[in-house]
Amino acid sequence: ICLGSGIIISSDGYILTANHVVEGMDEIKVAIPDSKMEYTARVVGADPPTDVAVLKIDATGLPAITLGDSDQLEVGDVVLAIGNPFNVGQSVTMGIVSALGRNGLAGFNQYQDFIQTDAAINPGNSGGALVDAEGRLIGINTSIITDESIHGMNISGNEGIGFAVPINLARHVMERLISGGKVARGYLGIHMQDVDAD
Repeated sequence: ICLGSGIIISSDGYILTANHVVEGMDEIKVAIPDSKMEYTARVVGADPPTDVAVLKIDATGLPAITLGDSDQLEVGDVVLAIGNPFNVGQSVTMGIVSALGRNGLAGFNQYQDFIQTDAAINPGNSGGALVDAEGRLIGINTSIITDESIHGMNISGNEGIGFAVPINLARHVMERLISGGKVARGYLGIHMQDVDAD
């Protein structure tokens, strides 16, 4: 059993989440907070390189989130991370945007343009919403850096360094997954790196 979070993006049952939450699952169940309803979801499409997946449940009249514009974010903006950490129930944590455009992180998705935040993100928050102070979706919580990932220690909770896929990237991927079930990309066959003194 894998536990994660998701975001209702349309009243007719489309849900945005992190690919690693649903990858390899035989059956996906979606429970709506404050409701006794549980739905079986199907994967509309998934994009491992960005860690984005779209699910669909058979429901109507669902409360859908308003999408924001992640290109308008600035370091220091207040953000809220929403999800179900450690299966304790729906929770909201507050923090700020610590950095934008984070990339080059080993062991993460292939396409990285992360929003870094110090809002507490823990196991179970993956796939949940990162929203701005007005409640608009600006990112999908995807990963954290822990002492374990840095020093090999057995600690897997929040250390104040969390990452979210920006909604503008996720929206682009989501639209392609809904329309065709996959994301097609060109390939240049080059490797890019930062320019240094050498």
